[in-house]
Amino acid sequence: MISRRILMMTAGAFAFTPSLALAQDAPAPFDNPGDVTVALVRYLSTGDFFQSYLAGVEAQAAALGVNLRVFDSRQDAALQADMVDQAIALGVDGIIIQHGLTESMQDAAQRAVDAGIKVVAFDVNVENAAVPQIEQSDRDLARLALEQAITDNGEAFMAGYVYVPGIAPLDRRDETWREFKARYEGINEVSQFGTLDNPIANSVANQARAVFSANPGIEVVFAPYNEFAKGVMIAAQEAGVADNINIYSADISTADIAMMREPNSPWAATAATNPAVVGEVSVRALALLLAGEDPGEQVVVPPTLITRDMLNDGNITNMEELGEKIPAFLHADVALADWIALPSR
Repeated sequence: MISRRILMMTAGAFAFTPSLALAQDAPAPFDNPGDVTVALVRYLSTGDFFQSYLAGVEAQAAALGVNLRVFDSRQDAALQADMVDQAIALGVDGIIIQHGLTESMQDAAQRAVDAGIKVVAFDVNVENAAVPQIEQSDRDLARLALEQAITDNGEAFMAGYVYVPGIAPLDRRDETWREFKARYEGINEVSQFGTLDNPIANSVANQARAVFSANPGIEVVFAPYNEFAKGVMIAAQEAGVADNINIYSADISTADIAMMREPNSPWAATAATNPAVVGEVSVRALALLLAGEDPGEQVVVPPTLITRDMLNDGNITNMEELGEKIPAFLHADVALADWIALPSR
């Protein structure tokens, strides 16, 4: 009998066929890119950020001319580890591990490396020197958002904080939050809450309603993930406190832009990279490894601060317009080589 776990792995894997060939002078194995297969093994997939990240992975894989298989564990850590093993069994050439828990991904990544498969990891620390880490510079994301919070609200305020430990990017952003609280003693964190239960925004909104009821003096909420910020904004509006708080976040999408631009929106600022660009960089870093080149131990995509006023003043309504006004959102000069074809714009 086929186990439920194997059925889930099979159902969660989607294949994408290459659509673009590379120049003939590309190094092996990209001189015959149709023979190259890479796998994306996902832990988180809910929300606009992850949909856009996946689109970037697909676009760069197509530009390279390689086959892509996508495995979605839907936040099941054990299943994600099993999916890495399935990718190994399928004989893929490279694996991108996207998010996950160190305790479940560390051994899985090592098994792939031991099998001779090249691996990169986005926003999960697998504690393996052979696996480059793709990052959004999470500390800079948090720093930019929190510096804007200080600019807008001064050095003393009552704060709520949305955080779930154990997720590498959130842990790195938490380090910066703790540094800011130590630097600005007037920041009074009166409540910490957070969940990754699906749907994340609605689950966080349920928590935030109770937090606002118990702590009516909250002036600032640091919610360093856009799904967290959505939930906080929903709760603030329903609780009638949207005019009294400012929300500072990380990451951005077209839906986020619309929420930030709503009349009297409490969502004041976010620091972000284009998740599609981060997806492209993840594939390029893996391609460099496969070609015997070194992308570096850390491949960092720099973030940009985006404020509510910036969006309103520029009449920016979507990610495309954001990219037109902020060129860094269209491309990152990271993990590049002359032989790597880029997605068309």
